Amino acid sequence: MVALGFDLTKGGVRLSDLYEVAIIGSGPAGMSAAGQAAKRGLSHVLLEKTDHLSDTIYKYQKGKHVMATPSNLQLRAGGYEEGVHAGIEFDEGKREFILDTWDRQVAELGVNVEYNAEVVEVSGEKGDFTLKTKAGATFRTKTIILGIGTQGNPNKLRCPGADHPMITSQLDDPADYHDTHITVVGTGDAGIENALGLAEEALGNTVTILNRGSDFAKAKQRNADLLQAAHDDGKLRIRYKTSPAEVRDGEMVLETETGQETIPCETIIARIGSQPPRKFIEAMGVEFTSEDRSAFPILSPVFESTKPGIFVIGALAGYPLIKHCMNQGYDVVEYLATGESPKPADEPLLEEVFASLPGNKPVDHWLEVYQKNVGIFQGLSTLQMRELMLDSNCTAFAPGEAIFRRNEQGSSLFAIAQGSVAVEVDPNDPSITVPIGQGSIFGEVGLISGRRRGSTIRAAEETVVAELSRKAALKLIGSSPEANETVKRISIERQILQMFGSGLTPDDIAPLVASAQTEEVRAGQVVIKEGDDDKDLFILRFGSMLVEKAIGDRQIFLSYLPAGTFFGEMAVIDGSKRTATVKASVKSEVIRLPGDGFLELLDKKPQLRERALEVMADRRRTTDFIESQKDSVDNALELYTETAKFLSEQGIGEATDALLIDEKLCIGCDNCERACADAHEGLSRLDREAGKSFAHLHVPTSCRHCEHPHCMADCPPNAIQRGPDGEVSINAETCIGCGNCKSNCPYGVIRMDPVPPKKPSLLSWLFFGSGPGPGEASYSWRKKNGDPDLAKKAIKCDMCAGIDGGPACVRACPTGAAIRVAPDKFLTFAKLTEDVED
Repeated sequence: MVALGFDLTKGGVRLSDLYEVAIIGSGPAGMSAAGQAAKRGLSHVLLEKTDHLSDTIYKYQKGKHVMATPSNLQLRAGGYEEGVHAGIEFDEGKREFILDTWDRQVAELGVNVEYNAEVVEVSGEKGDFTLKTKAGATFRTKTIILGIGTQGNPNKLRCPGADHPMITSQLDDPADYHDTHITVVGTGDAGIENALGLAEEALGNTVTILNRGSDFAKAKQRNADLLQAAHDDGKLRIRYKTSPAEVRDGEMVLETETGQETIPCETIIARIGSQPPRKFIEAMGVEFTSEDRSAFPILSPVFESTKPGIFVIGALAGYPLIKHCMNQGYDVVEYLATGESPKPADEPLLEEVFASLPGNKPVDHWLEVYQKNVGIFQGLSTLQMRELMLDSNCTAFAPGEAIFRRNEQGSSLFAIAQGSVAVEVDPNDPSITVPIGQGSIFGEVGLISGRRRGSTIRAAEETVVAELSRKAALKLIGSSPEANETVKRISIERQILQMFGSGLTPDDIAPLVASAQTEEVRAGQVVIKEGDDDKDLFILRFGSMLVEKAIGDRQIFLSYLPAGTFFGEMAVIDGSKRTATVKASVKSEVIRLPGDGFLELLDKKPQLRERALEVMADRRRTTDFIESQKDSVDNALELYTETAKFLSEQGIGEATDALLIDEKLCIGCDNCERACADAHEGLSRLDREAGKSFAHLHVPTSCRHCEHPHCMADCPPNAIQRGPDGEVSINAETCIGCGNCKSNCPYGVIRMDPVPPKKPSLLSWLFFGSGPGPGEASYSWRKKNGDPDLAKKAIKCDMCAGIDGGPACVRACPTGAAIRVAPDKFLTFAKLTEDVED
């Protein structure tokens, strides 16, 4: 299609007048811009490198349902004006329907489209750009709108075998695969939708999807729910905290939380994101927000780049939702046509977000305040910032007002836009506080670990904050290199301060923080090797470690290290070689601190040196004891080491409170089970006989109350929370019975049961005749009488929270066989000494 008034010459060169605007890329953003240009009567050309519109949507798998989110965001164009299309429409529906609609509307609007026109070079300045295509055609234009997206540059797996021919980043039609072992890498929307399509029962595929974490931060909630339901129904398998380790012919090696595992695999769908075609864009004169490979172009509020006359919209601008893309295309053309930028479509939504803030200021004011003042927001594009604020709670607090309290459950992240807060570091003396100033963040410990709040934080003055949900915060960290580095630096600083204490300030440890490095450690990987001469110090950020020492030709267990401890200080302080081996019991992360920097800090802070020496002396006593016993109690030490390994395999290493039974003392009376049932409306949370045993120790089926609970990873109503004593409990009132927690628990300690009704008293039953009688089976009565509350809820141990005397199972054991312990209390020098002396 050729615009009126333009002549074609040999070689396809277009002479005569300039186009007002050339749009590169016919995805939702570019197509919307072209439709609005046609409606406005602007001379334009839409350049598409393929032979069809919207290649990204075109490449969606067949039959894919395309969602129109956010649902409350108005679409600028669309509809009819006096029987004529007012722009390009979009509403959720099947891929095929949407593409057909766009083809028809582009033709009806008279959009000037050039197909098979891949732009390979852009030169010139605003008012007279020249675009050259791969086919040799040349176009001249006053302005350029880039809507090319990023899908043409997919990321590759980072593991051996990443170029194996069975890896693809594209799925055209799930029906092309039958009876195949397929692994999908990535749990964004594309990966989830591919996995669901491939897992249809009629296809007979075995589908596994890998999630590096435990959240679906980059996916729409609806997709996450559908994926979890498919997992629960056995249609596919979700592998949490798992990543590719190696690709081989017919199989894939996985790096899991507990070590490597090999699974059959014939096809790999890699949906791990894509990167902007940076070299091509920078050649135009467009600058990016940073040198990071995933950074986005620097844009003005009207989406103009640092190269005057070149505008960037769509996924290339930093956010790929279709509605946003289409609205941007509309807005940029309106700006070009009128010289004024229309009020953004999300303005009313943001007005609601900022409504409670002081001064009745407009949206632009608060966007500027948040982005200018808060460090983690400064690398975001205009669109990213607006989108983030839509997912945040923006609140003002008066001086002294609590923002959150110690032991409250919470995994959101807070950013201070104005004012400051005071952290109450001593629960017994609220007057002892540490300040956190404007521009910084807090709540990062809950975000990273999922644990309850460690301190009460109050506003120190009039303070304005943004509270980011866990999902929004993880999305921010994943999309902004600057935010990722800032959160990492602050969390390291605060973990060091919390770890070493001793009156340290951020200024004291600034050099140490600057040189710190975080490292992922796979299960079984050695961090420190006995006999080595390295001199770094480590802080265990999350996960757990086992400490072992070579005695003869065997590795003897010394101790267990939970998250939040440091190790490696002996060799640093006294200059000796490593005296023990430290390795990860589960997938972990450590902070590596250079030993010389730590020594400099010790020289400046004698109280810190004193504390480190105390810890070092305790650990050395354990080592000395082991060596002194190597001849006389050799068998006992070996037995204890094997016992420690067994307990680690049973999840005791990540527990905070686990039930163990000493089979030498247990008489099988089942008092523990009955007591548990009596304390929980007739439903026991304990199965004494189930579980595994080693030597005289038995680990029954009972909740471990894990340090990082797997069950909390995907609870839609947030019904699972950690209490002030560390107990992980399920709120039966808010539980919806989805079963996600049961699926995510690796130890099989959660079951789905109908919740018993509260039994009426005998008099109530006799006189009113309603409800099950005191002696009747509640389930059968409820089923017979159509009880609407018969739906199953999640049931698990809650450590008898709120019951005087503590766990009923322990109190009811007549022989003391049942004990509840934390791993660092059980796997220690004291227990070892007791076993050896016995």
